[in-house]
Amino acid sequence: MQTYIPPIDDYKFLLTEVLGFDRAMGEMGKEVDADLAVAVLDEAGKMCAERLQPLNREGDEQGSRLIDGVVHTPEGYAEAYREFVTAGWASLSGDPAHGGQGLPFVLQLWLDEMISATNLSFGLFPGLTRGACEAIAAHASEELKARYLAPLVTGEWTGAMALTESGAGTDLALLKTRATPNGDDSYAVQGTKIFISSGDHDFGGNIVHLVLARLPDAPAGVKGISLFLVPKFLPDAEGNFTVRNAMSVGALEKKMGIHAQPTCVMNYDGATGWLVGEPHRGLAAMFTMMNAERLMVGIQGLGIAGGAYQQAVAYARDRLQGRSADGARNPVAIVEHADVRRMLLNVRSFVEAGRALAGWTALQLDRAASHPDSGERAKADALVALLTPVVKAAFTDIGFEAAVQAQQVFGGHGYIREWGMEQFVRDARIAQIYEGTNGVQAMDLIGRKLTLAGGAVVDGYFDLIGAELAGVETAEARAMASRVAEALTELRAITASVRGASVDVAGAAAVDYLRLFALVSMGWMWVRMVDAARGDEPLHAAKRGVGAYYVRRVLPQALGLAAAIREGADPILDIPAEML
Repeated sequence: MQTYIPPIDDYKFLLTEVLGFDRAMGEMGKEVDADLAVAVLDEAGKMCAERLQPLNREGDEQGSRLIDGVVHTPEGYAEAYREFVTAGWASLSGDPAHGGQGLPFVLQLWLDEMISATNLSFGLFPGLTRGACEAIAAHASEELKARYLAPLVTGEWTGAMALTESGAGTDLALLKTRATPNGDDSYAVQGTKIFISSGDHDFGGNIVHLVLARLPDAPAGVKGISLFLVPKFLPDAEGNFTVRNAMSVGALEKKMGIHAQPTCVMNYDGATGWLVGEPHRGLAAMFTMMNAERLMVGIQGLGIAGGAYQQAVAYARDRLQGRSADGARNPVAIVEHADVRRMLLNVRSFVEAGRALAGWTALQLDRAASHPDSGERAKADALVALLTPVVKAAFTDIGFEAAVQAQQVFGGHGYIREWGMEQFVRDARIAQIYEGTNGVQAMDLIGRKLTLAGGAVVDGYFDLIGAELAGVETAEARAMASRVAEALTELRAITASVRGASVDVAGAAAVDYLRLFALVSMGWMWVRMVDAARGDEPLHAAKRGVGAYYVRRVLPQALGLAAAIREGADPILDIPAEML
């Protein structure tokens, strides 16, 4: 395989010329500038290329194994994780009060992109741990924070979340795991959870599970779910975590992809745990973790697409097949063939727009956490809430499609394991499913996010896009902006028609609506990038060319989606369920 090339030049372009990074950091009083940010990302990219990518294929071949009840990750993973922690990558954006470095979240998100491009299975260990930190920091008691946060933030310990049961997936109201008071401030957790990523491993240190369960007096449904912190090791009399808790791995799931990641069936046999947050309010507390994970999962789709693109374009430049278009040369590199270029441009136009939109969203997260003005913090937080289902679902759907198109560039060789493309496809598939399936994300967008603040959040987002489209300066950007503005008009009209729609109408429209929303948002990012790309250097010229491709060949899909949504639910509901 081609050695991964971290997209540092693209990150620098976005930070300095598109996203206004230095200005944003100044507003938030952060002593970080673009030069430092690029230096950090450069070192992160080296780690991903030199340490994580070489483990990826062997990790896929070996997989994690369960031997006599003990989880063994593939060769080299434990050592790589310890190096990752020692180098400070696990604590990059963590709270300095608990040992983190407090660097901007945009750096964290782009680190996640590079990790996902080189070794998706590995990235779940630190990614889930960060989510656990957020939930504990937001909802746990001061005692639990003091005991557990610091080793989680630094990566010395890892985290996992345990929601799913065999009979309770998307519908968590059906979960049966129980938590019974022990008579002190702890509880005995009893039940079995499935699909638990990073549920156990051989890296050393503790593993802190956040487990959804019901108290004895819990009301039925989701209003009766509580959240519990259940560590693999409990503190002994001296306060050292040496006592094994009553929890075990019953099996490792046999999966389509991410073979190196230990996805566990977890048995809690009266395991000691502590309540996080209020009784019966566990779902709200868990969603703090899940919302962070949904952004991370969206970036997994982006990373897979970027990694697959690099392999495909390198192959297309080297592979000689067929004649040139004028028939004068034979054979030629397949990158000269129009259909191959079409596939590569489809992937690249998503990757670069997605990277920009991810960066913009991450800066909103930073603003929500650190801006001195409370009104600005609230506005940024609402924008992140609006965009979270879009990033999660659109990036993973299009990321999977991108992996398939990159595989297609290889022809038959893409189907053969040695080239690595089929692993990209297998690994990408899970991101459309976990942390809430993409259909659920689409329903969340239509059913909840479009009505935030009475619709003012989404309307304000559209106003922001419209104002920026009207204010671009270069001729190329203005030409693109007119096409994106047309799609934005369609999106506004469709939004008005589906906001507050019935369940059937919303269900019929949701997935198409989310894709429409994402296409317009990425079109906006392309206008921003092209307006900034005014030089003669190759990166600027490429931005103008790929951006033009996006608005002329990809963005028109938005109009077709709008037309399909206008047909309503009848074409679906007219076919009885029993006929399917």
